[in-house]
Amino acid sequence: MQHKMSRRLIVKNGLIATAILPVLGLISRIAVAAGLPPLDPSDPTAKALGFVTDASKAPNAKPNQKCSTCAQFQGKAGDATAGCNIFAGKSVPAAGWCMVWAQKT
Repeated sequence: MQHKMSRRLIVKNGLIATAILPVLGLISRIAVAAGLPPLDPSDPTAKALGFVTDASKAPNAKPNQKCSTCAQFQGKAGDATAGCNIFAGKSVPAAGWCMVWAQKT
């Protein structure tokens, strides 16, 4: 038995999938970020990059430089912690800082 699909059905299903995919991506991103272990400041990479959990304690950090304003920070405004492109698989505090800090655009 052969089943024919109409163009209307294909377009309708395509529109539904297009609307659902971003929502699923957002949900999985939140779930992944919530499951990341925090970065330990004594981690060798963290030490090499001068990572601190409080930017106000970093001698080289300017007042507006903190993880939440860095281009590498994967969270959104208001997140207390989030993933970082530099420290893959770890979460960093929004108030943290390291030498790789770059202004978020």
